Amino acid sequence: MSLAYPRRQRQLENLVKKLGLPLEAPIKWQLLDMALTHPTVSESANYEQLEFVGDAVVRLVAAVVLWDNYPDCSVGDFAAIRSVLVSDRILAQLARSYGLELYLLVAGSATTDKVGQESRFADSFEAVLGALYLSTNNLDLIRPWLDPHFKELTTEIRRDPARLNYKAALQEWTQAQYKVLPEYRVIEIQQAHHNQDRFHAEVWLHGKKLGEGKGRSIKAAEQAAAKVAFLSINPQ
Repeated sequence: MSLAYPRRQRQLENLVKKLGLPLEAPIKWQLLDMALTHPTVSESANYEQLEFVGDAVVRLVAAVVLWDNYPDCSVGDFAAIRSVLVSDRILAQLARSYGLELYLLVAGSATTDKVGQESRFADSFEAVLGALYLSTNNLDLIRPWLDPHFKELTTEIRRDPARLNYKAALQEWTQAQYKVLPEYRVIEIQQAHHNQDRFHAEVWLHGKKLGEGKGRSIKAAEQAAAKVAFLSINPQ
């Protein structure tokens, strides 16, 4: 069923064309409209619930793409690559590639909030996936255009492992294997100069140290330790 507002209907049809989908596809336009409506515009009819669905959808699509195309990958590789594919940075990048900002309804202070822009784009992108999934209760409206992006990105990631988010990858691996999260122990290095690594981190699991690393910030130190741990359990 089309929307009551012809101008908005035409906007959403233009987006659907950009996705390469036919206009006669069984799209629930009201859901797609909500997927592109920020909470500042409507407290009830906004993208938040659809984003929740879309978060699961994008992770499923990434997993299926990896399963179908990279049978040589280990579970650890799958987790590491997927953590990048479903990151806000990548999802916002995909949102921009389809000009999602042209269709996203935003009001109030959010219209000038540049800091939160990436998060908004990623959230609305997930919401669009949620709306398309709920239109058919399958991935038929999603995989034809999203799969090629994930395949290309996966090729780039495998070519350059440094792009991996090792902390997220290690977390997914430990949850899959042991149903627990790794523990990070961070201390500030005494008498560290401004241009030197300031923090030292260790990552532990079940009483065993998996790796350690240094960084100028706590986050950087944890990422360095996670990389050592992840590569030790998933040698390249």
